[in-house]
Amino acid sequence: MMVLRIALGIEYEGSGYHGWQYQTHDVLTIQQNLEQALSQVACHPVRVVCAGRTDAGVHGVEQVVHFDTEVVRPMKAWVMGTNSHLPAAIRVRWSCEVPPEFHARFSAVGRCYRYFIYNHATPSAIWHRHAYWYRRPLNAELMHQAALYLLGEHDFSAFRAAGCQAKHARRCISSIQVSAQSPWVVLDVQANGFLLHMVRNIVGSLLVVGVEDQPPAWLQQVLLSLDRRQAGVTAPPQGLYFMAAQYPSHFQLPTLAHTSALFSPLLS
Repeated sequence: MMVLRIALGIEYEGSGYHGWQYQTHDVLTIQQNLEQALSQVACHPVRVVCAGRTDAGVHGVEQVVHFDTEVVRPMKAWVMGTNSHLPAAIRVRWSCEVPPEFHARFSAVGRCYRYFIYNHATPSAIWHRHAYWYRRPLNAELMHQAALYLLGEHDFSAFRAAGCQAKHARRCISSIQVSAQSPWVVLDVQANGFLLHMVRNIVGSLLVVGVEDQPPAWLQQVLLSLDRRQAGVTAPPQGLYFMAAQYPSHFQLPTLAHTSALFSPLLS
């Protein structure tokens, strides 16, 4: 029987989960819930591969996964049927059949993350699980100037967590921007790949510049040092969103209209 490869777009609110990746001990993960729900629809065990694994507490706007099956189902069944078996914090947004050579991780040519900082003297009751509250006033323009030093291909060892299993630390950041609309300060970053805690470590370092404890050029010194101890602290996970993965156009994957515009009213 022919094996079909199906791609899905997944949205999730990560607050109550121990990250994306399935774990052997008894903790809740996004992957575990998704695989169990898909297995119900497929009537056989399903294993998925994702575009980019996220840590505990990190959210996903349009995570992309693929899985293989011999079962023929209407595309809407992979969406509606799977969602009927998922908790409210996880949703399949789209599904499509893809060619056998498609791979959610290795076919991706880019990944986009967004980090939200709620920069106000008092914390927000609404956003406490969805943004990082930072009390001290931040100079977003200086943070943006500092972030530009990270553009291009570099060794990002200074922003790499100790437990990172990547074979090397070279990554290429193609786009990075810090923008602000009070009380929000937002980092958008796009790269061909990311190291463990890389975005959160970049945010922690940008905060040092934002409170004017260091000039923007300090971030270049940190980058060139290749020393994690020279960078700022790791920012907490609740402000981080996996926005999207990018693929060559010939795969013709669906995209969500709200992906690039998520939370746009906050920055309008």
